[in-house]
Amino acid sequence: MSKARYTIVMSVTAILDRLSAQFGDRLATAPAIRDAHGRGEAFHPVLAPDGVVFPRSTDEVQAIVRACAASATPIVPFGAGTSLEGGVAATRGGICINLSGMDRVLAVNGDDLDCAVEAGVTREALNLHLRDQGLFFPVDPGANATLGGMAATRASGTTAVRYGTMRDNVLWLTVVLANGEVIRTARRARKSSAGYDLTGLFVGSEGTLGLITEVGLRLRGIPETIAAASCGFADLGGATRCVIELLQLGVPIARVELMDAVQVRACNAYSRTSLVEAPTLVFEFHGAPAAVREQVETVEALAQANGGAAFAWAHAAEARSALWRARHNAYHAAQALRPGSTLIVTDVCVPISRLADCIVETHADLAAGGVVAPIVGHVGDGNFHVFFCVDPNDTTDIARARALNDRLVARALAMDGTCTGEHGIGMGKIGKLIDELGAGTVDAMSTLKRSLDPGGLFNPGKIFAAN
Repeated sequence: MSKARYTIVMSVTAILDRLSAQFGDRLATAPAIRDAHGRGEAFHPVLAPDGVVFPRSTDEVQAIVRACAASATPIVPFGAGTSLEGGVAATRGGICINLSGMDRVLAVNGDDLDCAVEAGVTREALNLHLRDQGLFFPVDPGANATLGGMAATRASGTTAVRYGTMRDNVLWLTVVLANGEVIRTARRARKSSAGYDLTGLFVGSEGTLGLITEVGLRLRGIPETIAAASCGFADLGGATRCVIELLQLGVPIARVELMDAVQVRACNAYSRTSLVEAPTLVFEFHGAPAAVREQVETVEALAQANGGAAFAWAHAAEARSALWRARHNAYHAAQALRPGSTLIVTDVCVPISRLADCIVETHADLAAGGVVAPIVGHVGDGNFHVFFCVDPNDTTDIARARALNDRLVARALAMDGTCTGEHGIGMGKIGKLIDELGAGTVDAMSTLKRSLDPGGLFNPGKIFAAN
């Protein structure tokens, strides 16, 4: 054991005693609990913390941070554990702060269409709370993630084409800084020119700059009419061209999701749907009845012109829910295509005009590579995923998938896209961040990190190779 690691272990032993005295059974050190907090949902090693604390308030988070800062103990925040880029891995051990117990809806301001929640509130719990008030929170990444985690990763998802990402829907944050100070980044006004945009700084910071404990969110009224349908296409190119054209025409579609034929087959088997096994778009339309009819007529015509079949409608709320549940379970459906596999997940995003080229070229590359790798995407904003189903014990299989992923990222960057549309950098894409933005930009980010967290305590080993 290195001297540096020995020092950390000794300080962790002391801090575990200190936190145990304050939190009692809300401090966990059992190996199974620690391991569960050192893994996300994708292909990254389990790196467990030395202990897990379950606070119930901002004051308690503040106390934990101050104790860890005094002993130079690393801190890793944890929400629902749905990270796909190793964002929750404890690369240097230390203390994991599980915020799921901070699950109160603090305020709903219906007239202003905003609310305040603690970081551990999940998106489904918030929408259940709001339902009787005719309101909803629109950002839907699929997983029932915590809203603090969604803010920290700048999450988006199926509804981003209409309602935007977390960047567009977070109004303010309460954050505990590395020195233990608690700040609020903004007030409730919808716009302000007062100082730096600290809200935007912390949204997407992946727990490396401060710990988000409360979130102010923009709400929407539940649409008067909601209609959903699926449509099979002759090929992927036609499906993506349909999306490009409907966006260029300004159709205010609420959701438009792409699944290739392999993913449709997986969803049919896993979720017991009966979609035609062809490249498929799944649409959802929101608005007044007349507006929805107009949207549908336009999109049906575009689909037909691009090789689409007749729409298969999900009229009832239960049918709509089943359709979107199948889409949200695409990850697990893909994994079931190859029992015992682990998924390496990509999430590139390109300008919408390059989407068809990127998807078609990627599909051809995957076919030539002979891998099990369905494609699924939030194509309304140019974002799509490849689920590489790999044998976790086969190094050749893993290397082949990683090479294909490297080519995919290079393809997206060549089209002025990004290596991550919504999953973040975590520990999995550190090198690709430099490829995308350049060393100078990443150095500027490192400078911000050192300014706010000079000891490098918050979520070390994420975004930057050394932080």
